[in-house]
Amino acid sequence: MAVVEESLPNLARNINFLNESNKMIRRKALQDISKDINKRKPDLESSDLQRIFNELLKPLLKEFSDPAESCREQAIELMSELLTIVPGQCEYLPYLIPVLVQRLGQQEIIENSEEVRLILVRLLIKAMELNGKKIEAYLNDVIKILQRTIVDNYPQIKKNSCMAASLLAKTVPDVFHMQSESLINPLLQNLTHQHSKVRVCVLEAIGDVIQNGNGKSVDDVRLHLAQRLFDQVPAVRAAVTNVVGNWLLYLLDRYSYHHKLIPLLLTSINDSQPSIQESALAFWHDIGLKYEKENESDLKDQLDFPEEEPKHFPPDTERPNLGCRVLVNRHLSKILPALVNDLKDWVPATRVQASSLLCVLLLNAERSITQHLQILLSGMFTACKDEEKQVVSNMLKSAKLVGYFVQIETWSHLLLDHICKNPDAASLMILAAIIEGCDRSELHGHLEAICNTLILPDVSYHLQVNVLVELYHCVQSVLSVAKEDCSAVSFQLFTVLITILSLNPTENSQLTEQCQNCLQELADVQELPGASKQLFKEHSPLLLVKLKETHKEWTSQSFERSIFETLLMKANESALPLLTDEITEILSECLDVEKNPEFRLKMMTLLSCAIIEHKPSTEVPHPFSSNALQMVQKMIVPNLIWKAGRIAAAIRTSATSAVWALLQSKAVSNEELISVSSELLPQILSSMEDDNRSTRLISCRVLTRLLETMAACQQIDYDTLHKIYPHLLKRLDDASDDIRVVVATTFLAYFDAFSDDYDTDFYKAHLEVMYQGLLLHLDDSEKSIQDAILNVLKKAGHLKPAMLVSEINKVKHKHRTTIFCDQLLSLFT
Repeated sequence: MAVVEESLPNLARNINFLNESNKMIRRKALQDISKDINKRKPDLESSDLQRIFNELLKPLLKEFSDPAESCREQAIELMSELLTIVPGQCEYLPYLIPVLVQRLGQQEIIENSEEVRLILVRLLIKAMELNGKKIEAYLNDVIKILQRTIVDNYPQIKKNSCMAASLLAKTVPDVFHMQSESLINPLLQNLTHQHSKVRVCVLEAIGDVIQNGNGKSVDDVRLHLAQRLFDQVPAVRAAVTNVVGNWLLYLLDRYSYHHKLIPLLLTSINDSQPSIQESALAFWHDIGLKYEKENESDLKDQLDFPEEEPKHFPPDTERPNLGCRVLVNRHLSKILPALVNDLKDWVPATRVQASSLLCVLLLNAERSITQHLQILLSGMFTACKDEEKQVVSNMLKSAKLVGYFVQIETWSHLLLDHICKNPDAASLMILAAIIEGCDRSELHGHLEAICNTLILPDVSYHLQVNVLVELYHCVQSVLSVAKEDCSAVSFQLFTVLITILSLNPTENSQLTEQCQNCLQELADVQELPGASKQLFKEHSPLLLVKLKETHKEWTSQSFERSIFETLLMKANESALPLLTDEITEILSECLDVEKNPEFRLKMMTLLSCAIIEHKPSTEVPHPFSSNALQMVQKMIVPNLIWKAGRIAAAIRTSATSAVWALLQSKAVSNEELISVSSELLPQILSSMEDDNRSTRLISCRVLTRLLETMAACQQIDYDTLHKIYPHLLKRLDDASDDIRVVVATTFLAYFDAFSDDYDTDFYKAHLEVMYQGLLLHLDDSEKSIQDAILNVLKKAGHLKPAMLVSEINKVKHKHRTTIFCDQLLSLFT
């Protein structure tokens, strides 16, 4: 003490002041002690510092419990300074650690100041740094302190406590493993803390605690680490990656936990942050190399005689090293079931992560996928129905990898059987993606089996747009991979595309355009002359034969009917002549009057549209010209017969439209029209009385053409003419002015049909009725009607002018205007 007093005469007095009741005096004494030690010139000798520290140790530790926060804080800071400047290893731990336990390690923490607790934790860290392995004697006490401070409410204390836990684990690993598990639960409680920096510190501490402690704790923290992979803060996800990567490299018991830790690391390979991706890839590469080195004897053959790099491998993708591949192969059976289960999780983010992980696993598994294909496909079918687009996208990437690594005969057996039993969009989606990954040379021998499955009615006959879209993708995949080899299955692909076009809703124009482009591509890869036209010419006859097998059972809802309609409408001028006989036979059966009215209506409409669509050219006659007479006799005329009901009325409208289309396109020759006139004319006259305006209008036009043809061929008798005019006069009273104008045109053709030898005296009564009816409508309120009737009367008057003049004089005074009557009188007198 004498030496100390000589060196620092005020030290003893200041130590005594620490016992004063006034906190200001105690604080002043602490400040003076600090000043005397740190600012003394010249510096104290190390031996003097040692003696001073020994004198101050107990008084300062006593001040750790001072009622005044400022004094406690000053005392702790002074202690920290002394620990730094006092040379050598001092025996202060037996005094310091119990005080820290008393302040921080109780069930109820004695120290109520957050700031003081923080510097106490920092003091503990400094003591551990300075004393190294000597701290192992106080392991239980330090653990007791950390168990309390890790769960402190103050974030800074949490972070420093995590740092202390990491330091303790690294400093005394030989004994730390006995107590490491007691820190896991406090650390896990902070893993969801709202501050990301706290979460990062906790993760780093968990990594060090388990790395240098008991490896069994991996089971306790694994799920918590997996949850942190969903953290919104990249630094947290990076911390998880570093922890797991280091465990897989250096954890003593890592072989026992490979199947639990590998999924966590591989998930980071597809992280949204490039830096995390790079870190995970680097860890994974090093892990694979270390595994190769540690298992060199087991992998000797593979290392000494490495297999050639696969020729068919995903482009722009680096192949994992042998160790990585072997690791995944050996643990895939344990990883895959849990992964497939996660694909069904109710949380979307979990499903996205699981689907992303699957891609990385399959890339590392390569051919080992084969033995797990059943469970893999099952998970894929479910995941492809997911509402999350990212999940579906990842599944397609995984399916493509299956195409790269699994032999076709293996997956085709499983997948095609499944599609036959469950032909949904998900199954077809997987098929299309797998085909994309196949090697062309291997695919060639299986094209027929694949395409024959696609054209099965249970597979391709669907009204759901998503199924049709995936059917298109299957065809597109086959085309893109097989290329010229598609010629062997050209008919099947053509059939699928026509089916999609048939069943695709009209509003989905994008799919229609894609299918048409695909037909063009199918023709191009076969180098067909005339491209898609030649494709139709080659395949339409066979497709029509297949459709004809069931045409007697068709209904308005039949898928085959829709396909027939598409084929008929899209067949070009080179293909259609080859189909007309089959088409006529099918239509004749479908338009039988005993068939369902709705079905007949659709088929009759189809006939009308087909006739209009396929127009003749100057060089080529209408495609239906050779069968037109049969169409009129067997299809149209029977359906013109009047029946009650709106559908029956619609059928008559379509039938008259079909007749008119045939006449307009000149598909029916004059001779054929004359031959069928006796059957057609009565039905046309009947249709002129129809309730439907369109039917009446078209019927009038058909009658006009019929009269013109009969007159030109001089194949009309007077009795027939006399049966027609009452219908025409009646139509002049029609509610539609358009029909009345057309009837006037029909009258012109009607009067042209009278020959010069017509006996006007013998048939005087008929002429009187016609003249009287026409003169009545000459006084119509519509100018267009008056003009039309005037032209008719000018032509009709040549039959018997005197009679017309007589009839005009009888009614002239009743007309609104005599202009038209005067014109006629001046013409015929």
